[in-house]
Amino acid sequence: MKIKLFFLIGSFLICNLITAQKSKQDMLAAIDSKSEAYEAIAQEIWNYAEMGYQETKSSNLLQKTLQEEGFQIKTGVAEIPTAFIAEYGSGYPVIAILGEFDALPGLSQQAVPEKKSAGKVAGHACGHHLFGTASSAAAIAVKDWMKANKQSGTIRFYGCPAEEGGGAKVYMSREGLFDDVDIALHWHPSSQNAASAAAALANISAKFRFHGVSAHAAGAPEMGRSSLDAVEAMNVMVNMMREHIPQEARIHYVITDGGKAPNVVPDFAEVYYYARHNRRDVVRGIFERIVKAGEGAALGTETTMEYEIVNGVHELLPNLTLQKLVHSNLTKIGGFTYTDEEKAFGNKIALSLGQKELNESRSIDVQPYKETARAYGSTDVGDVSFVVPTVGFGTATWVPGTPAHSWQAVAAGGTSIGTKGMMVAAKTLTATAIDLFNNEDLIKKAKIEFEEKRGKGFVYKPLLGDRPPALDYRK
Repeated sequence: MKIKLFFLIGSFLICNLITAQKSKQDMLAAIDSKSEAYEAIAQEIWNYAEMGYQETKSSNLLQKTLQEEGFQIKTGVAEIPTAFIAEYGSGYPVIAILGEFDALPGLSQQAVPEKKSAGKVAGHACGHHLFGTASSAAAIAVKDWMKANKQSGTIRFYGCPAEEGGGAKVYMSREGLFDDVDIALHWHPSSQNAASAAAALANISAKFRFHGVSAHAAGAPEMGRSSLDAVEAMNVMVNMMREHIPQEARIHYVITDGGKAPNVVPDFAEVYYYARHNRRDVVRGIFERIVKAGEGAALGTETTMEYEIVNGVHELLPNLTLQKLVHSNLTKIGGFTYTDEEKAFGNKIALSLGQKELNESRSIDVQPYKETARAYGSTDVGDVSFVVPTVGFGTATWVPGTPAHSWQAVAAGGTSIGTKGMMVAAKTLTATAIDLFNNEDLIKKAKIEFEEKRGKGFVYKPLLGDRPPALDYRK
């Protein structure tokens, strides 16, 4: 009898809790109550440290988490094994939350404030383990709110692999997976809390492969035609070209294969290029000139050249209607303070970055709102932003002053500092999604701005063309 009574009382309390959780504040409190569970998920993905299109364990963990919460899962979307969509509800509006989970090569690092390898081939130097987890937490919280309030509409989580150069969102956009979405939300780990209008550079990346003739470099050099000479000739021409491109443009390259031995004329060499600018049409023009440099290098060295476009992403299309809403929610939620242990960690990281001491204010405060921004990096979120009204923000998951793609970013992402910033992001996404479900006029206003900024007659054309997903780009 006592056991039965305990069960009935427990059931009653649970039912009351579920029915009471109807407000936005209830949902934010529910997220906080699950902080340890979400921290465990994020740290598991941090430990996996899987690179683009190789994120099998990370993707499966997020799928399992969402499926157990009642989401319907579509796996392997857009011909990408680790891409998926998790959906709850039906009908209008359709609110999408983007999530990422890929790591970067060569940045293995322990969660300690000095450079110390974790012995892996990659590390989460951009915090995507936090990104995917916070976005999943938000999708679950919004689902719970919809269920408690019998809210019509659809909440979707998009599991997006290979943001770091693989462009999964481009293929997902090309496949039409965002066509029925009304609003898309995203966020990104950062060294500060900010929700101003963002900017990103359009980008085309490609691998240029040269084929020559091998020969003994000393015994029969006249018989050889060096593919490495072709790569070096191409690089020289592109470097001279830098003087004659818009100053906002960026070109980067690495020689990924330059031969195997000095005494063998290499019959194969490869160089990997990025071209960037804040306008996709300018990027196209710069890339065409890079191709001509490759063709000229092949002609001059009597080798042959072929190239493969690996990725191509649009610039970001801002939506100020949505941006103001997100900034308001992030400001209300606010940042967080460091514990004494976190301060000790943060001070050591700050010293490694050449700072005198930790500037905790950027984790506590939210940066003032701005409607313009300078673009530095690139992201495949840009393509999504040209298909559906899209908005994002950043939270302080790293020690203030930490650059992305650094060992310091990996280290902080493996600590409670990363978790605290992640939970701020989860709550901001949740609050924003609930506000959108409650305000049809705001969605309409965002769509009007979106259409005006895209321009009349706009047709989305991915910069990477019709190639299949570059699933082996990290190999």
